[in-house]
Amino acid sequence: MRTIALSKDVLVGEIGYGLMGLTWRPNPPSEEQAFKAMKAALVQGCNFWNAGEFYGTAENNSLTLLKNYFTKYPEDADKVVLSMKGCLDPQTLVPNCTPAGLRSSVENCIRLLPPSIKTIDFFEPARLDPSVAVEETVATLVELINEGKIKHGYMLSEVRGSTIRRAHKIHPVSGVEVELSVWEMEVLGEEHGAAAVCAELGVPLVAYSPIGRGMLTGEIRSHDDIPEGDFRKHSPRFQPDVFSVNIKLVDELQKLAVKKGVSSSQLAISWVLARRRYFKSSSSDQLTVIPIPGSSFEGRVVENASAKDVEWTEEDEKEVSRILGVFEVKGGRYPEGATKFLAQ
Repeated sequence: MRTIALSKDVLVGEIGYGLMGLTWRPNPPSEEQAFKAMKAALVQGCNFWNAGEFYGTAENNSLTLLKNYFTKYPEDADKVVLSMKGCLDPQTLVPNCTPAGLRSSVENCIRLLPPSIKTIDFFEPARLDPSVAVEETVATLVELINEGKIKHGYMLSEVRGSTIRRAHKIHPVSGVEVELSVWEMEVLGEEHGAAAVCAELGVPLVAYSPIGRGMLTGEIRSHDDIPEGDFRKHSPRFQPDVFSVNIKLVDELQKLAVKKGVSSSQLAISWVLARRRYFKSSSSDQLTVIPIPGSSFEGRVVENASAKDVEWTEEDEKEVSRILGVFEVKGGRYPEGATKFLAQ
């Protein structure tokens, strides 16, 4: 698998692995099943793992899962590059990026996942705190890096290009995590600016939900297919009044996947990878994108990783552009209460 530099001497595979679904869902998989999926990701070269302090309960979250995994497989600890999201209240999902809030979050992560088992390579405020200037947030993160509590650097999540630029002036940003898929392309636009600034500064764009929260697999055919307690049950884009419209986009993309002889998931991830070639900004700099699909099934992890081998042609790009020109996605990404922390 092609490798990408997150910082000096830190290389990761061109496709990463998102751990959210292993602990933050109504019926999380067994530890045995999760371990098989995690091992499969590493074997496939997907060594960049994205996790969250708040992904799950106090007893079963990303950190407790990782501690158990690396205790069982200590030889894998140095092979995995771990990005940990934090600074988000698990009950209210309100960010706290004050110096005290940042320190508390990082120190809790270290408590749950001791450095003797696995270091936190990169730390990432899951959302920025509107009451704290990004410069102050980055200054605290730099202190934590210098103290050795964060090994390599920091990342940002759900931020605009202007915010990335401000943060980068204080200390280089190692990556910016945003939602990006055929289902969601706001970050590619001039108004948002994240993709353009990342390309200019040479900062990798980490694309979460590259399969549209599972919608682009085609396996969810109605609102009723979503389990009770699942986040998507309340997501505007999955509501009954727009579902019948949004599924038309999925069906059209599936036709292209069948024509290419690939799965719908592979098609979706391939489109994200192709933004390296097809994203255009005012500068001539190339965008680096790392999709981080997540799955709790070993076979699906292998399938997703194989998207790197799918040939993306000019004809494919034109066909997807045609489809997007006809079928517009309806509904917002998040329920209203969560939108105020997006695109800061």
